[in-house]
Amino acid sequence: MGQGWYIARMQTACSKDELRALLAPVRGKRIVLVPTMGALHEGHATLLRSARSLAGAEGCVVASVFLNPVQFDNAGDLAAYPQTPEADLQLCRDCGVDVVFMPTPDVMYCSDRSITLEETHLSTVLCGASRPGHFAGVCLVVNKLFNLVQPTDAIFGKKDYQQLAILRRMVRDLDIPIMLHGAEIVRGEDGLALSSRNVRLTPEHRAAAPSIHRLLVQAAAAYADGADADAVCASVRNGLNAIDGVRIDYVELVDAENLHAVTDDARPALLAVAAFFGEVRLIDNIELSRNV
Repeated sequence: MGQGWYIARMQTACSKDELRALLAPVRGKRIVLVPTMGALHEGHATLLRSARSLAGAEGCVVASVFLNPVQFDNAGDLAAYPQTPEADLQLCRDCGVDVVFMPTPDVMYCSDRSITLEETHLSTVLCGASRPGHFAGVCLVVNKLFNLVQPTDAIFGKKDYQQLAILRRMVRDLDIPIMLHGAEIVRGEDGLALSSRNVRLTPEHRAAAPSIHRLLVQAAAAYADGADADAVCASVRNGLNAIDGVRIDYVELVDAENLHAVTDDARPALLAVAAFFGEVRLIDNIELSRNV
């Protein structure tokens, strides 16, 4: 079964048994997983096309489309999350996906589930500090997807930089035989990081939201030239505070690997931001380094 067979007949599985049956013929080949929560956009398309390239003609690309309730700490945020299943399937088809897994919560989780999976270091800062339980839900669902799909590779976007770092730690610490790949942030022409949440922005906040990236780029240049962490973060906070209707969750400069305070300027750093534009929480980040 090669690429042509699958692309001509993209298959959709809604149950675990259907998924296992569809993947049985490609066991032993390269299987590349792209987990998503749906409401797919060009950022997801980039991940899917990368997966297709990585899998090659004989490999298999699996996309999961599952709005995972366990990783939401706010019921209102879950209820407001956009869902576009028909458009998601078309985008997957256009990007050369072979199998789409679209389970419901009752398929993914037993009603009396009692096992949790928690990371205890990387998840205590940034989004983990402001969204209790979020990353435990992420680790649980991704681990379940890894067990169900048994991929050789999985691709995640760097917009969710902390998520990628935590999943890399999970794979390392639990000896999961999967290669994780981080894909660069995909942005609109105005610099705003693509996100399924962007459609919920008011016109005024959509016009203002690209300022996040502009502030990050300016701060990165200042850091490269020698500005310290406090000055870099203050410049971003001041810029965001000047925008009507914006509430800052955090602006932090951290070590890019362990996500805690930078203790060595020679190590790569990360400037990460989370801010509410009205009711919509946006995140973004930029990798930093000092000029030599």
